[in-house]
Amino acid sequence: MSNLSSKPYQIGYALTPKKEKTFIVPSLLSYASEKGVVLTKIDPSKPLIQQGPFDCILHKLYDSDWKQNLQDLASRNPNVPIIDSPDSIEILHSRISMLETVSKLRITNTGVPKQITVTELTDTEDLELDFPSIAKPLDADGSETSHKMHLVFDKGGLKDLTPPFVLQDFVNHGGVIFKVYVAGKYSRCVKRKSLPDIPEEKLVNLKGSLPFSQVSNLAAAGGECIELEKTEMPPEKLVEELVEGLKEKLKLNLFNFDVIRDERDKDNYIVIDINYFPGYAKMPDFESVVTDFLVDVCSSR
Repeated sequence: MSNLSSKPYQIGYALTPKKEKTFIVPSLLSYASEKGVVLTKIDPSKPLIQQGPFDCILHKLYDSDWKQNLQDLASRNPNVPIIDSPDSIEILHSRISMLETVSKLRITNTGVPKQITVTELTDTEDLELDFPSIAKPLDADGSETSHKMHLVFDKGGLKDLTPPFVLQDFVNHGGVIFKVYVAGKYSRCVKRKSLPDIPEEKLVNLKGSLPFSQVSNLAAAGGECIELEKTEMPPEKLVEELVEGLKEKLKLNLFNFDVIRDERDKDNYIVIDINYFPGYAKMPDFESVVTDFLVDVCSSR
């Protein structure tokens, strides 16, 4: 898909330096230009109404001044699409509200892991959750700390963690995670290596907790080998139902979600995470998918 008009579509983007480095890459700029799309960097410290004009705003900034800047633009130029609404993005900043969205879909053979919130380490004695569990920071705002996760083997493993965090039931899933990228009406499902399965006999000797960066050592020690290319993809119909359901519930255009296949019941799939504006450059056909999405947004104004 391309912009057939003589005037290129002007896309203004406001991203963190880290996001800009991985997303605004030469291959995307070149492909987009060929299709009549120009991506221009926004100065978030200046009023948007003094920049542009833009046919669309693409952003991943969360501070209050930036949100006010977007509101001012929306009130003056309501026809300029903002991808995406800060209020909608906010749902994905909590690991509680994030997965509640999935639960509301009620799609057959899908679900979420059992999880509880720990706000103080004094309340861990009566936890109604089995081990091993995954400890994830409660906030999922894309900051460095939000990615610091641990595999916890017993209650003793909680003492070194900093609340608040959520404890998610760890489910053996064949060591493979399915990542589904969504950009408007476009979606792609890819498979990646994940945490290794933990046999019950090995659990007896595992104590405390391990940061995710060290969990791969478990697989190496156990001699386990994950054959990614032989792993079957989830059913297309199930992925499509999740994509459409989440788009409707979240009211977002740009996101991805992580799905695992439950080794206890291989017809059952569990959504464990949802991210706003993920690393699209890791997705096949990244340049064409993103560009076609932007053309769609601009041409439907």
